[in-house]
Amino acid sequence: MQVPQSDILTRETIDSVAILTLNRPSARNCLSEGLISALHRALDDIRDDHAVRAVVIAANGPVFSSGHDLKELTARRGDPDRGRAYFATIMNACSAMMQAVVRLPKPVVASVQGLATAAGCQLVASCDLAVASERASFATPGVDIGLFCSTPMVALSRNVPRKHAMHMLLTGEPVPATRAQALGLVNEVVAAGTERDAAIALARRVAAKSAHTVKIGKEAFYRQIEMPLADAYRYAAEVMTENMMARDAEEGINAFIDKRAPTWEDR
Repeated sequence: MQVPQSDILTRETIDSVAILTLNRPSARNCLSEGLISALHRALDDIRDDHAVRAVVIAANGPVFSSGHDLKELTARRGDPDRGRAYFATIMNACSAMMQAVVRLPKPVVASVQGLATAAGCQLVASCDLAVASERASFATPGVDIGLFCSTPMVALSRNVPRKHAMHMLLTGEPVPATRAQALGLVNEVVAAGTERDAAIALARRVAAKSAHTVKIGKEAFYRQIEMPLADAYRYAAEVMTENMMARDAEEGINAFIDKRAPTWEDR
Protein backbone atom coordinates (compact mmCIF):
# COMPACT_ATOMS: atom_id res chain seq x y z
CA MET A 1 0.00 0.00 0.00
CA GLN A 2 1.22 3.48 -0.89
CA VAL A 3 -0.33 6.58 0.71
CA PRO A 4 -0.44 9.70 -1.54
CA GLN A 5 2.80 11.66 -1.31
CA SER A 6 0.97 14.87 -0.42
CA ASP A 7 0.26 13.51 3.06
CA ILE A 8 2.49 14.67 5.91
CA LEU A 9 3.16 11.01 6.70
CA THR A 10 3.31 8.36 4.01
CA ARG A 11 3.09 4.63 4.48
CA GLU A 12 4.17 1.85 2.18
CA THR A 13 4.69 -1.84 2.76
CA ILE A 14 7.56 -3.87 1.35
CA ASP A 15 7.05 -7.56 2.08
CA SER A 16 6.26 -7.56 5.81
CA VAL A 17 7.96 -4.23 6.59
CA ALA A 18 5.89 -1.04 6.94
CA ILE A 19 7.77 2.14 6.04
CA LEU A 20 6.49 5.34 7.63
CA THR A 21 8.01 8.43 6.05
CA LEU A 22 7.90 11.91 7.53
CA ASN A 23 6.84 14.06 4.60
CA ARG A 24 7.22 17.73 5.54
CA PRO A 25 10.59 18.40 3.90
CA SER A 26 9.90 22.11 3.39
CA ALA A 27 9.38 22.39 7.17
CA ARG A 28 12.42 20.24 7.98
CA ASN A 29 10.00 17.46 8.98
CA CYS A 30 9.28 19.22 12.26
CA LEU A 31 6.86 17.35 14.49
CA SER A 32 3.72 19.42 14.21
CA GLU A 33 0.54 18.51 16.05
CA GLY A 34 -0.72 16.89 12.86
CA LEU A 35 2.43 14.85 12.24
CA ILE A 36 2.59 13.64 15.85
CA SER A 37 -1.04 12.53 15.56
CA ALA A 38 -0.46 10.87 12.18
CA LEU A 39 2.52 8.91 13.50
CA HIS A 40 0.59 7.76 16.56
CA ARG A 41 -2.39 6.66 14.43
CA ALA A 42 -0.12 4.76 12.05
CA LEU A 43 1.55 2.93 14.94
CA ASP A 44 -1.85 2.03 16.38
CA ASP A 45 -2.94 0.68 12.97
CA ILE A 46 0.24 -1.37 12.63
CA ARG A 47 -0.09 -2.87 16.10
CA ASP A 48 -2.95 -5.13 15.02
CA ASP A 49 -1.87 -5.57 11.39
CA HIS A 50 -0.59 -9.14 11.30
CA ALA A 51 0.83 -8.63 7.81
CA VAL A 52 3.37 -6.19 9.27
CA ARG A 53 6.25 -7.72 11.21
CA ALA A 54 8.60 -4.72 11.43
CA VAL A 55 8.55 -0.96 10.90
CA VAL A 56 10.99 1.56 9.42
CA ILE A 57 10.63 5.27 10.19
CA ALA A 58 12.28 7.41 7.52
CA ALA A 59 12.00 11.00 6.24
CA ASN A 60 11.92 12.87 2.95
CA GLY A 61 14.28 15.75 2.26
CA PRO A 62 17.71 16.63 3.66
CA VAL A 63 16.61 16.75 7.34
CA PHE A 64 15.27 13.76 9.28
CA SER A 65 13.43 15.98 11.76
CA SER A 66 14.18 19.31 13.40
CA GLY A 67 11.96 18.58 16.40
CA HIS A 68 8.83 20.42 17.49
CA ASP A 69 7.15 22.93 15.22
CA LEU A 70 8.23 26.11 16.99
CA LYS A 71 6.11 28.37 14.78
CA GLU A 72 3.04 26.34 15.68
CA LEU A 73 3.87 26.59 19.37
CA THR A 74 4.68 30.30 19.24
CA ALA A 75 1.37 31.04 17.53
CA ARG A 76 -0.38 30.11 20.80
CA ARG A 77 1.38 32.78 22.85
CA GLY A 78 -1.71 34.91 22.27
CA ASP A 79 -3.98 32.49 24.13
CA PRO A 80 -5.39 33.76 27.48
CA ASP A 81 -2.98 31.43 29.32
CA ARG A 82 -0.08 32.37 26.99
CA GLY A 83 -0.24 28.92 25.48
CA ARG A 84 0.32 26.86 28.63
CA ALA A 85 -2.57 24.42 28.02
CA TYR A 86 -1.62 23.95 24.37
CA PHE A 87 2.06 23.44 25.19
CA ALA A 88 1.11 20.76 27.73
CA THR A 89 -1.16 19.08 25.19
CA ILE A 90 1.58 18.94 22.54
CA MET A 91 4.32 17.76 24.91
CA ASN A 92 2.11 15.01 26.30
CA ALA A 93 0.91 13.98 22.83
CA CYS A 94 4.49 13.76 21.61
CA SER A 95 5.53 11.77 24.69
CA ALA A 96 2.64 9.37 24.14
CA MET A 97 3.64 8.87 20.50
CA MET A 98 7.26 8.15 21.51
CA GLN A 99 6.02 5.59 24.02
CA ALA A 100 3.85 4.02 21.32
CA VAL A 101 7.07 3.34 19.39
CA VAL A 102 8.58 1.62 22.43
CA ARG A 103 5.40 -0.31 23.26
CA LEU A 104 4.72 -1.47 19.71
CA PRO A 105 5.12 -5.28 19.81
CA LYS A 106 7.10 -5.11 16.57
CA PRO A 107 10.65 -3.82 16.04
CA VAL A 108 10.99 -0.24 14.83
CA VAL A 109 14.08 0.86 12.88
CA ALA A 110 14.95 4.51 12.26
CA SER A 111 16.44 5.43 8.89
CA VAL A 112 18.27 8.73 9.38
CA GLN A 113 19.47 10.51 6.26
CA GLY A 114 20.33 13.90 7.74
CA LEU A 115 20.07 16.09 10.80
CA ALA A 116 17.93 14.85 13.71
CA THR A 117 17.54 17.46 16.41
CA ALA A 118 15.55 17.84 19.64
CA ALA A 119 12.34 15.77 19.33
CA GLY A 120 13.73 14.43 16.04
CA CYS A 121 16.70 13.03 17.95
CA GLN A 122 14.22 11.78 20.55
CA LEU A 123 12.35 9.86 17.84
CA VAL A 124 15.56 8.13 16.74
CA ALA A 125 16.41 7.28 20.35
CA SER A 126 12.90 5.89 20.90
CA CYS A 127 13.24 3.43 18.02
CA ASP A 128 14.55 -0.05 18.81
CA LEU A 129 17.27 0.15 16.16
CA ALA A 130 18.71 2.92 14.00
CA VAL A 131 20.63 3.11 10.74
CA ALA A 132 22.24 6.44 9.84
CA SER A 133 23.78 7.93 6.74
CA GLU A 134 27.38 9.01 7.12
CA ARG A 135 26.01 12.53 6.57
CA ALA A 136 23.56 12.32 9.47
CA SER A 137 24.06 14.17 12.73
CA PHE A 138 22.22 14.39 16.03
CA ALA A 139 21.69 17.19 18.51
CA THR A 140 19.56 18.36 21.42
CA PRO A 141 20.04 22.13 20.95
CA GLY A 142 17.08 23.43 22.94
CA VAL A 143 19.46 25.02 25.44
CA ASP A 144 20.55 27.42 22.68
CA ILE A 145 17.05 28.93 22.46
CA GLY A 146 16.20 28.82 26.16
CA LEU A 147 14.13 25.64 25.95
CA PHE A 148 16.00 22.70 27.49
CA CYS A 149 15.35 19.43 25.66
CA SER A 150 13.73 17.80 28.68
CA THR A 151 11.47 15.31 26.89
CA PRO A 152 14.14 14.35 24.34
CA MET A 153 16.40 13.82 27.36
CA VAL A 154 14.24 10.89 28.50
CA ALA A 155 14.91 8.84 25.36
CA LEU A 156 18.48 10.10 24.90
CA SER A 157 19.54 9.21 28.44
CA ARG A 158 18.24 5.66 27.92
CA ASN A 159 20.51 5.22 24.90
CA VAL A 160 23.66 7.20 25.66
CA PRO A 161 25.91 7.14 28.77
CA ARG A 162 25.16 9.94 31.24
CA LYS A 163 28.19 12.15 30.69
CA HIS A 164 27.70 12.07 26.90
CA ALA A 165 23.96 12.69 27.18
CA MET A 166 24.60 15.67 29.44
CA HIS A 167 27.21 17.00 27.02
CA MET A 168 24.68 16.91 24.17
CA LEU A 169 21.96 18.48 26.34
CA LEU A 170 24.10 21.23 27.89
CA THR A 171 26.06 22.27 24.79
CA GLY A 172 23.51 21.63 22.04
CA GLU A 173 26.42 20.67 19.78
CA PRO A 174 25.72 18.23 16.93
CA VAL A 175 27.17 14.74 17.07
CA PRO A 176 28.20 13.20 13.74
CA ALA A 177 26.92 9.77 12.75
CA THR A 178 30.12 7.85 13.49
CA ARG A 179 30.28 9.39 16.98
CA ALA A 180 26.59 8.63 17.51
CA GLN A 181 27.31 5.00 16.68
CA ALA A 182 30.18 4.89 19.17
CA LEU A 183 27.86 6.33 21.84
CA GLY A 184 25.15 3.76 21.15
CA LEU A 185 22.56 6.09 19.62
CA VAL A 186 22.66 4.29 16.25
CA ASN A 187 23.52 0.73 15.25
CA GLU A 188 24.95 1.21 11.77
CA VAL A 189 26.46 4.02 9.71
CA VAL A 190 26.23 3.53 5.96
CA ALA A 191 27.05 5.42 2.79
CA ALA A 192 24.80 8.39 2.10
CA GLY A 193 21.77 7.40 0.08
CA THR A 194 21.82 3.77 1.21
CA GLU A 195 20.41 4.24 4.72
CA ARG A 196 16.80 3.50 3.75
CA ASP A 197 17.68 0.22 2.04
CA ALA A 198 19.98 -0.71 4.92
CA ALA A 199 17.22 0.00 7.45
CA ILE A 200 14.73 -2.09 5.46
CA ALA A 201 17.27 -4.93 5.21
CA LEU A 202 17.78 -4.82 8.98
CA ALA A 203 14.02 -4.77 9.57
CA ARG A 204 13.62 -7.76 7.24
CA ARG A 205 16.22 -9.74 9.17
CA VAL A 206 14.26 -9.26 12.37
CA ALA A 207 10.91 -9.80 10.61
CA ALA A 208 12.11 -13.28 9.61
CA LYS A 209 12.04 -14.32 13.29
CA SER A 210 8.99 -15.54 15.17
CA ALA A 211 6.75 -12.51 15.69
CA HIS A 212 5.55 -14.01 18.97
CA THR A 213 9.11 -14.34 20.25
CA VAL A 214 10.06 -10.83 19.14
CA LYS A 215 6.99 -9.40 20.88
CA ILE A 216 7.89 -11.18 24.13
CA GLY A 217 11.51 -10.09 23.91
CA LYS A 218 10.88 -6.44 23.09
CA GLU A 219 8.42 -5.99 25.94
CA ALA A 220 10.72 -7.77 28.37
CA PHE A 221 13.73 -5.70 27.32
CA TYR A 222 12.09 -2.37 28.11
CA ARG A 223 10.49 -3.60 31.34
CA GLN A 224 13.58 -5.19 32.87
CA ILE A 225 15.91 -2.32 32.04
CA GLU A 226 14.08 -0.10 34.53
CA MET A 227 14.26 -2.69 37.35
CA PRO A 228 16.88 -3.36 40.03
CA LEU A 229 19.14 -6.28 39.12
CA ALA A 230 17.49 -8.95 41.29
CA ASP A 231 14.00 -7.93 40.17
CA ALA A 232 15.11 -7.93 36.55
CA TYR A 233 16.44 -11.48 36.81
CA ARG A 234 13.30 -12.65 38.59
CA TYR A 235 11.10 -11.10 35.92
CA ALA A 236 13.27 -12.37 33.05
CA ALA A 237 13.17 -15.92 34.43
CA GLU A 238 9.37 -15.75 34.48
CA VAL A 239 9.34 -14.48 30.90
CA MET A 240 11.68 -17.24 29.70
CA THR A 241 9.59 -19.89 31.43
CA GLU A 242 6.45 -18.68 29.66
CA ASN A 243 8.38 -18.33 26.40
CA MET A 244 9.49 -21.96 26.67
CA MET A 245 5.83 -22.99 26.67
CA ALA A 246 5.20 -21.26 23.32
CA ARG A 247 4.77 -23.34 20.20
CA ASP A 248 7.48 -21.39 18.33
CA ALA A 249 10.05 -21.98 21.09
CA GLU A 250 9.37 -25.71 20.94
CA GLU A 251 9.61 -25.66 17.14
CA GLY A 252 12.75 -23.51 17.12
CA ILE A 253 14.60 -25.69 19.61
CA ASN A 254 13.60 -28.89 17.80
CA ALA A 255 14.68 -27.37 14.49
CA PHE A 256 18.05 -26.45 15.98
CA ILE A 257 18.53 -29.99 17.30
CA ASP A 258 17.41 -31.47 13.98
CA LYS A 259 19.65 -29.07 12.03
CA ARG A 260 16.79 -27.68 9.91
CA ALA A 261 15.14 -24.32 9.38
CA PRO A 262 12.24 -23.62 11.77
CA THR A 263 8.68 -22.99 10.59
CA TRP A 264 7.13 -20.18 12.59
CA GLU A 265 3.43 -19.94 13.43
CA ASP A 266 3.81 -16.81 15.60
CA ARG A 267 2.37 -18.43 18.72
